[in-house]
Amino acid sequence: METTEYVKTLAREGELLADVAERAGTDAPVPSCPGWRVTDLLRHTGSVHRWAAAYVAEARLEPLGFPDAPELVGGELLGWFREGHADLVRVLTEAPADVQCWTFLPTAPPSPLAFWARRQAHETTVHRLDAETAHGVLFSELDPAFAEDGVDELLTGFHARPRSRVRTEEPRVLRVRAADTGAVWTVHLSAAPPHTVRGDTGEPADCELTEEASWLYAALWNRAPLMGPGVSGDLALARLWTESSGI
Repeated sequence: METTEYVKTLAREGELLADVAERAGTDAPVPSCPGWRVTDLLRHTGSVHRWAAAYVAEARLEPLGFPDAPELVGGELLGWFREGHADLVRVLTEAPADVQCWTFLPTAPPSPLAFWARRQAHETTVHRLDAETAHGVLFSELDPAFAEDGVDELLTGFHARPRSRVRTEEPRVLRVRAADTGAVWTVHLSAAPPHTVRGDTGEPADCELTEEASWLYAALWNRAPLMGPGVSGDLALARLWTESSGI
């Protein structure tokens, strides 16, 4: 996907998140984030937006701490969230394509600007799903190509890091197939961090997930149950993912 596509998705998803959060009410619990209310969701995502914008706007080369969210509630908190989201969209839109700044995943798009546009588009989309669980509505539609990209970021980026807790005592293979886009990932699990190879390596899989990309997106990010007719083989690996893959 192009950087401009990520930014457009970020703009749309942030607006949708705010609108759903407002309808749900800022005191509503968020079932997909146990212990959180919509207030926590807005404060977290609003802080992340400001954190990401600072790297790009100021060309920061060293990691920063997350900014503290203000103790706002109700409409004032929603206004603060919308302001930070709009500023992030503006920063990513106006930044030079060759801006240099800190990034943090081992596999990423070809530039820091593309990295942050991609990362914030998915960050915001995942938390939009959270807002919809708080409002008790079905997840809004995801573009299949974007959903595939989010699965790829999760498997080849986040879970390639040493901090991933998805481990097995003996080597196991988890295969993930997006039935609508054709994308395939082979995830090698062991006592080390997961190692994901794009494509079907031909080796037998201990567990296989075959579903539409949007289903995989929600389930692998732990926003929907990782069980169903598309899950076959050793279901213990699916349960392991649910229990240990939280970011």
